[in-house]
Amino acid sequence: MTETTEATTTTDETQATGTHERAGAAGAPTANEVNGASGSGRPDPAVDRAGPGAVTAADALGERAGARELTPFVDPLTVPPVLRPGTDPGRETEIALRPAWVRMHSQLPPTLMWGYEGMVPGPTVEVRRGQRIKIAWTNRIPPGSPYPVTAVEVGPPVAGQPLPHNRPGREGVKASADVAALPGWSVTHLHGAQTGGGNDGWADNAVGSGDAQLSEYPNDHQAVQWWYHDHAMNITRWNVFAGLVGTYLVRDDEEDALGLPSGHREIPLVLADRNIDTDEDGRLNGRLLHKTTLLLPSHPETGRAVTLPFVGPYSTVNGTIWPHLRTEAAWYRFRLVNASNARIYQLVLVDEENRPVPGVVHQIGSDGGLLPRPVPVDFTGGAPLVAAPAERFDLLIDFRGLAGRKLRLVNKGRNQPPGVPDLTDSVPYPQIMEFRVREGGRPDDFVLPQVLSGSFRRYEHGAVHHGHRLIVLTPPATVGAGGHPQIWEMREVREQDVTLPSDGVIQVQGSDGRLRTYRRISRTFNDTLGFTIAEGAHEQWSFLNLGAPVHPMHIHLADFQVMAREAFTVSGFDPALGGTRTPVTFDAGRPIPVPANERGWKDVFRVTAAEMVTVMGHFDGAYGRFMYHCHLLEHEDMGMMRPFVVLPPEVLPFDHGGHDGGHGGGGLSGRAGSD
Repeated sequence: MTETTEATTTTDETQATGTHERAGAAGAPTANEVNGASGSGRPDPAVDRAGPGAVTAADALGERAGARELTPFVDPLTVPPVLRPGTDPGRETEIALRPAWVRMHSQLPPTLMWGYEGMVPGPTVEVRRGQRIKIAWTNRIPPGSPYPVTAVEVGPPVAGQPLPHNRPGREGVKASADVAALPGWSVTHLHGAQTGGGNDGWADNAVGSGDAQLSEYPNDHQAVQWWYHDHAMNITRWNVFAGLVGTYLVRDDEEDALGLPSGHREIPLVLADRNIDTDEDGRLNGRLLHKTTLLLPSHPETGRAVTLPFVGPYSTVNGTIWPHLRTEAAWYRFRLVNASNARIYQLVLVDEENRPVPGVVHQIGSDGGLLPRPVPVDFTGGAPLVAAPAERFDLLIDFRGLAGRKLRLVNKGRNQPPGVPDLTDSVPYPQIMEFRVREGGRPDDFVLPQVLSGSFRRYEHGAVHHGHRLIVLTPPATVGAGGHPQIWEMREVREQDVTLPSDGVIQVQGSDGRLRTYRRISRTFNDTLGFTIAEGAHEQWSFLNLGAPVHPMHIHLADFQVMAREAFTVSGFDPALGGTRTPVTFDAGRPIPVPANERGWKDVFRVTAAEMVTVMGHFDGAYGRFMYHCHLLEHEDMGMMRPFVVLPPEVLPFDHGGHDGGHGGGGLSGRAGSD
């Protein structure tokens, strides 16, 4: 990095220790050690020369390195160093992508990963609002480096048995040679940032070894937690899995005035699940394993395999499996992001007896910044805090009355109480991390504010002139989809202008009682551009899930507010036809309130089956070509991603047909109340 990196002071007695090892520009392991052989997991000697404190080959071959079971909470939480770029507008900051040997658990051999600055996660970038910076995301992965992810497909599933991806190891299945052959090809997306399309990390614009992606970020945004990650076309799922993630914080005066916990009491928590390969004796060997459940080896429409998205048995926090954190009996601020490929976490804070701990957790911010007011997270009856991939949670935890106790953050399976394994819900190990609250210490006089953001204003649907869009999420069994869910962009048409029923035609009766007819205008990433938006425009987008799995939908560039969540009866959609035989209808008997922690700024929205989620946002401050997509990375890579373009409004009269006036959704929903 060309700017100063401020390392967090970390020891097991204060906060956490920097246990991730940096490979720098050193050599890389052989392909035999990473992509298909059942070797010892011994690091390459060239990588061992990473400097003082690096993991050595002797460490990797310790007596406990091949343990079949890992002990929870033995390793301290790693806190990434803080990078504060300089204020010189003519100077750029380099953040390099490098191979790194990472110790995910002290009972494991080191794991080859790719990290920003050779760290997993990368450094926490911190800027002030309005501080324009340039970052050169430089690819320092040496040419010919082995790809650090071993990928296998195991299955099909057996009725009545847990899915294969719950287990570590390849179970005799040959690793994918195509994944093993992937090069170090990456592009970085600053998730949440409002910046021009040329800086956003367009998926096709990935760079190879020795090249750099130069991006400029205005940072003209309220205080917020963004995060950066790989976004390379077709292979995001494996590049992110390899470790290419990091946190990015914007500060402002409104946040400063709250006096929130800071310094060593403000900690990023990058949460991600992983799987690990095994050797011929069944011992964990440390290699990253992207193991998915195979549903069909060859789909009749495409001839390609159909798999479930990746879900792994082991949870990592800041790159460490099941770490612990020693805290004072004081308030702490945790900036949590779910950086998993596809796992949706059901988070609960419990004590050592797995009893939920109420009254100490408060959510103060979401994807786009501070909430209007704190939202208590009480875990009443084991009710979880649901965190889908790419969602962010700004959390305060009050440890003041918990001195001398141990608390655990766990992932609750839907079929079991908190802290109990749930194999039928792919939660073989519920543990995530442990908090160890020390006795004594100085009193903490922080008082939780009753109002967090006085600048926040809730949209009122009738008071904001806006366009409409309808996006339909189709079930995997839909004809022409090749066994995968898809994004369909829809345009409202007159009923007499289409054939009913037919492929790509959907009728919807919304909450206002009006029947509308829509025709599909796109279904794959490379279809004709559908959405062209005037810069400065407000738009309402409605995502209608016709029965597919839960999709966390992410829209680049803009912040949004969730206006409504509405239940629909979707039985009228026939996947074999690819259209509706009878209208999809609003279900007034199944109300779905917008949760309090979704009533701030968001850029990721969970859309469950038979639900319509309506959001409104302001596309201001940047021009260019952007993307929106499902943030289940396997879905994104398999085609659940579409482009849109933002142009100056003066240019739109000369548009070549992509502009539809912004009324593709017909105003289905959006019954917003004022906050």
